[in-house]
Amino acid sequence: MRVVDVHLSGIGSVVPDLVSTEHAVAQGWYDESARAASGILSVAVAGSTPAPDMAVDAANLAIRRGGHAADDFGVLLHSHAHHQGPDAWSPAHYILNNTLDRPIPAIEVKQGCLGGLAALELAATRLLANPSHPAALVTAADNFSIPLVDRWRTSSAFVLADSAAAVTVSRTGGFARLLAIGSVSDARMEALDRGRDPLFPPGVTVGQPLDFDQRREHMRERWAQGVTPPIGYFGDKITAVTESVLEEAGLTFDQVTRVAHPGFGWDSLETMFLDPLLIDAERGVWDYIRRIGHAGVTEVFLGLEHLWTSGQVGPGDHVLLVSSGAGASMGAAVVEVLTAHQPGTEV
Repeated sequence: MRVVDVHLSGIGSVVPDLVSTEHAVAQGWYDESARAASGILSVAVAGSTPAPDMAVDAANLAIRRGGHAADDFGVLLHSHAHHQGPDAWSPAHYILNNTLDRPIPAIEVKQGCLGGLAALELAATRLLANPSHPAALVTAADNFSIPLVDRWRTSSAFVLADSAAAVTVSRTGGFARLLAIGSVSDARMEALDRGRDPLFPPGVTVGQPLDFDQRREHMRERWAQGVTPPIGYFGDKITAVTESVLEEAGLTFDQVTRVAHPGFGWDSLETMFLDPLLIDAERGVWDYIRRIGHAGVTEVFLGLEHLWTSGQVGPGDHVLLVSSGAGASMGAAVVEVLTAHQPGTEV
């Protein structure tokens, strides 16, 4: 979707304390061979801090940076991949109550790790379709620190990280212009994230741990039995959605300065994102995101904020945001940076 006159006016994040992967190995939480292969140096761990509270802090920073008054906002969109608090409760309204405190819609967006980009796409379409308010607030947060999740071993592709991020989306200006955004899916791949797990009762309600590798092992067993797995080449989908978004933005890949991508382990990141997009670690954010881990719904915002606040991108630069989620879904967005970050301007 080509976007006209939609900006990112503010951005903020919360990255909790980092636990080094060397420490995790020493404690017996993580395998040394997995640590060495992944290239991940540390992982953000929030402990008992609720994900919605981190989202509130990230949102308030984004709001201060963006300069909008609370009355400017017409919608809040909150994304998460994991449980947020009490069952049958709305974290989006909790975040709204502790940030804007306005009688506007507060909506949850569940799109797995693509949730942050999906919420941004919905915010942009809302602003374009409904001129009653000039701004929207997008938040994203997760905390995986519960007994049913072993963040270090639930997947051989990544280590789960805790974090929060927020962006204020505006029709009146900002530090970056959203040029295009879009997503695709391949619903055949949903089985990869389901494995042999029953649809009912939900595993979390009966104490079943989260185990992505076990689900994929089930698909490998089926393949060995002669059942063709429901999967194509993931990289083709990433390439296709990226090329589409860049075409809508009127850009070539050569005009992309940097790429904000997921915090997967090196092999998975290279296979699923870097090689298909023909980029190296330096053009991405590997040196930064390998110190955070796989932060899911927040990581493209974390990457963008890091690039902007550290001065690695400035006016005229284009940043590609690319991610994926369960489903399987793949998405991308491209923004043009308009202003340099001024440290200390937000209070």
